Amino acid sequence: MQSTSPSSNALPLAESPAPRRGLGSAWMIVAAMLFALMGIFVKQGAQSFTPIELVFWRTLFGVLMLGLPACMHGQRFVTLHLKVHLVRGCTGYVALLLMFYAMAHLPLATAITLNHTSPMFLALLSVLWLKERFSGRMAAALALGFVGVALLLRPSMGGDLWFYGLVGLASGAMSGIAYLHVRELGQLGEPEWRVVFYFALLSTVLGAALVTCTGWHSLTLHNIGPLVGIGLTATLGQLAMTRAYKVGRKLVAANLSYLTVVFSSLLGALLWGDKLSLESYAAIMLILCSGIVASRR
Repeated sequence: MQSTSPSSNALPLAESPAPRRGLGSAWMIVAAMLFALMGIFVKQGAQSFTPIELVFWRTLFGVLMLGLPACMHGQRFVTLHLKVHLVRGCTGYVALLLMFYAMAHLPLATAITLNHTSPMFLALLSVLWLKERFSGRMAAALALGFVGVALLLRPSMGGDLWFYGLVGLASGAMSGIAYLHVRELGQLGEPEWRVVFYFALLSTVLGAALVTCTGWHSLTLHNIGPLVGIGLTATLGQLAMTRAYKVGRKLVAANLSYLTVVFSSLLGALLWGDKLSLESYAAIMLILCSGIVASRR
């Protein structure tokens, strides 16, 4: 998530005047590239660290990058909605952990596509939990998306890859749940930085506890690079995405976020020779189209 994306932790803001909307698109393209690069560093880091450790270092970086400036500017850390933050933090942490597991074992474009099913799950959960209206267009979009998922997770994928494909799909489902609570926090008036900060803080604490139980790997000059790369790309991508929603059109920014899949596919092919079948690319297109429609509800 991313995550996020998790993927997105940004909260949609009021649309800006027309001259600045182009900047919103540019910022989202930058964010998409940064999140794709994060995936590269995750796969490299998985050679030396467990996904639990990678998530810990990624979120610790976020705590420092958000917490220190907040302290310097005298921001208020106390919240009246701690329970919602805890639920959002736990679901977001699980989503991020599952996404990193999938990234470590699947072709990068496949793992990120499965995580990008979150808008589909968010739309479905909004109907089931929040009793929102379920239009015919939304039903068709979700059906199309889940057909894409079935194609992408076809049995011919193989035993281990099939399992990690389900892990990636679970990350999308958990991200959808997390975004419900992100939206709730936005409606309660929580500022964006505090929503992201509490998520990073809780994830870091949970990660430290889990890694202490499973064991730490030593940091060396040879393996620290991917950790720094994950922290930088994730944090800068988060900032770029937040800026995109702030100065651009919400729907345009949301749709451009799917460029992460495109960039990931290109980088995976360039660095590791990842070659997906035409059936897989067709499945990815179905999922992305479904997500775009779902984000317009």
